[in-house]
Amino acid sequence: MQVNEDRNSHQKSSKRFFKISIYVLTTYMILVGGLGWWWDKEPEQFDVLERASANAASTDRQMTTGYISASTFITIAETLVDKRGGYLSNDIFPPGVLMDNIPEWEFGSLTLLRDTARVFRNDFSRSQSQSAENPILAEAEGRFFFDNNSWIFPQTESEYEEGIDLFRNYLSMLGDENETEAQFYSRADNLEKWLATLETRLGSLSLRLSASVGKRQLDTSLSGDSASRQSTSTPTDRFVKTPWMELDNVFYETRGYCWASMHMLKAMEMDFADVLDKKAARVSLQQIIRELEGTQATLWSPIVLNGEGLGILANHSLVMASYVSRANAAIIDLRNLLVKG
Repeated sequence: MQVNEDRNSHQKSSKRFFKISIYVLTTYMILVGGLGWWWDKEPEQFDVLERASANAASTDRQMTTGYISASTFITIAETLVDKRGGYLSNDIFPPGVLMDNIPEWEFGSLTLLRDTARVFRNDFSRSQSQSAENPILAEAEGRFFFDNNSWIFPQTESEYEEGIDLFRNYLSMLGDENETEAQFYSRADNLEKWLATLETRLGSLSLRLSASVGKRQLDTSLSGDSASRQSTSTPTDRFVKTPWMELDNVFYETRGYCWASMHMLKAMEMDFADVLDKKAARVSLQQIIRELEGTQATLWSPIVLNGEGLGILANHSLVMASYVSRANAAIIDLRNLLVKG
């Protein structure tokens, strides 16, 4: 009799434990799923002039040449680490570790920040190639090139936040009319150098997006120069296709890069206004911005569709590639205008 009672008691305890476990697991999955849904949202666009004006007013600084561009750089970097859910690329716990769209968006934005930080250090802040570089920007650049997946010792966010603080110091000096150490040179050649980097990045992204459906591609690496050589030989005709599992990664990386590029271009339109007007190139820059704005349209589908060619399903990668390609073509035209005397 006692044995039966013990057995029944054990069975009841097991059932109770099982029910509690199911309840806890279900609750956990709902919380993780809800939090992941809440975090899985791209940041909104912002007004670059409004943000720069607010920064200048709060720190009692003047809107000097380059102030809007530096302020916009800081706002993009702050958005990267402080957006909904924070910085997700280095998360090791759910839901962050299970997400890939927003981390890819982060990497796209980070790539733009890294390229721009380098141009700030090497070009925007220097009067000529033989002039001394700004030590604040030299240190800041290194912070943004830190490993984007480091969870701890040190944490990625802490490195980027230090880079933001350094850029804030540069911005503060830039807005002080009595300060001569920090400069921003609004010249055609400086803008052209930054656009050259932008052109290279967008060209690569456009190619990867277009390869979503697969295509045969001829090797044009040495075209235009009969004396050119390359390290090793490559196939003259090859089939190029972005792997199916990487389609949404490339798509969201492009969204992030274009989002950040669009804001920097809006800022530079103001800081390089005299240069653009002298070259009659302002409308060309505005056309680039318009094409990049097209890349930020709302994606109504829950997944990135990859329809074949002219099939019945949409191909979001090809739509994105069309905007990026047109923006890249406009950048080439703008660079040509800036180079001409």
